[in-house]
Amino acid sequence: MEAAFSKNIAMIFEQPTSVFALAAMVALILAFAYIKKVKLNTSMMVHIGLMLALTVILHTFRLYHMPQGGSVTLGAMIPLLLIAFRYGPVVGYLAGFTYGLLNLLQDPYILHPVQVLFDYPLPYMALGLAGYFKDRMLLGAIVGSCGRFICHFISGVVFFASYAPPGTSPYWYSLVFNATYLLPELMICLLILRVLPVKRLLLQMRNSENYVSGYGR
Repeated sequence: MEAAFSKNIAMIFEQPTSVFALAAMVALILAFAYIKKVKLNTSMMVHIGLMLALTVILHTFRLYHMPQGGSVTLGAMIPLLLIAFRYGPVVGYLAGFTYGLLNLLQDPYILHPVQVLFDYPLPYMALGLAGYFKDRMLLGAIVGSCGRFICHFISGVVFFASYAPPGTSPYWYSLVFNATYLLPELMICLLILRVLPVKRLLLQMRNSENYVSGYGR
């Protein structure tokens, strides 16, 4: 019985697509379990809608677009980071998931259903991790970007290995390919966060919530 179990485990790991499909589904289920606990009010939905619209607009201003997907933009991650900083990681996951679906429509590059998960909903959901670092926003942006990078890296290794030059490790190829656009994207975001009056913007978002709540009474 133990031999049969070991054989089944070995067969699973011989098919990395199945492993990562399972991991993706587990991540989505856990994220939605947390998201279901969130009570969205009118002001939150308005802010999320505005930030998503701004993200879509900023994504159209591309400084560079990679041949197999991925772009360097003028800070398109900033609005999603602001949602995470203001409302925390769970709402950040929700906003990231929603934008991932919008980005799939905006800039699709599809090879496999599991690849879609790792290149669209999951990486942008990972930006919600920044919400754990509200008082250290630059660190939060780095952590969120690292989460996004890991998702794209896995996709590159599993689904884009055939694009690697002959003799090149798919791990090295995915690392270099994704770092080529995600690292400049992160640098731009960090620069904007340093220049932008982020705390004042978050305070204005909070004040507008109080206004809407008071008006509702």
